[in-house]
Amino acid sequence: MSYVRTFLPWIVFAVFPSAQWQWAALVALVVAVGVTVQQRRAGVGADALIMEIGSAVFFAGLAVIAFADPHSAVHDYSAALSSATLALIAGVSLLVRKPFTLGIAKRTTPREVWGLKPFVRANVVITSVWTAAFAVTAGALAALAHAGEGHSTVATLVQVAGFVVPMVFTVRYVAAAQAKAADR
Repeated sequence: MSYVRTFLPWIVFAVFPSAQWQWAALVALVVAVGVTVQQRRAGVGADALIMEIGSAVFFAGLAVIAFADPHSAVHDYSAALSSATLALIAGVSLLVRKPFTLGIAKRTTPREVWGLKPFVRANVVITSVWTAAFAVTAGALAALAHAGEGHSTVATLVQVAGFVVPMVFTVRYVAAAQAKAADR
C-alpha cells in the first residue's frame, strides 16, 4: 500500500485523458501535496517523503507550463518527462544515501532493523532497480513521443511496465531477503 500512496500523484496523472493534461497536472499536484501533508501529520519524516516532495515540485512546474500554454510541446513528452523525473528523484536519493525505498520500508519494518547493513543494502538495490526502470521507461517514452506515439496504447503499456517490473522485483527481492534472514 505504501508504494501506491507514494506513486498516487503519478497514477492520477496517467489516468486523465491526454487532452486534459493541464488538469491532470493540477490534480496530481493537489494529490502530491495532500499525501505529503497527511504523511507529515502522521509523523513520517521528510527523509521518508523524498518521492512525494519531488512529485509535488514536478507537478507544480508541469501545471504552470500546461496552463500557460496548453499546446506546449512539453505535452507530447509529458510521459517521458514524468518517468525521467522519477528516475532523477530516485537517482538523487541514492547519491545522497537516502534511497527513497528506505522511507517506504521503514513504515513496515521494526525500528531496530533500520540501521542494519543488510536492510540498508537491500533498499539501495531496490531503489537502483526502480531508478533503472524509470530511466529505461523515460527513454522508451521519449522515443515513442518522437515518433508521434507519445499518447498511444503502446506508450501506456510501457508506462505500466515501468511500474510493474520494479514492483514485482521489489516483492520478490524482499521475500528472498526475509527468507535468507530467517535462515540465519
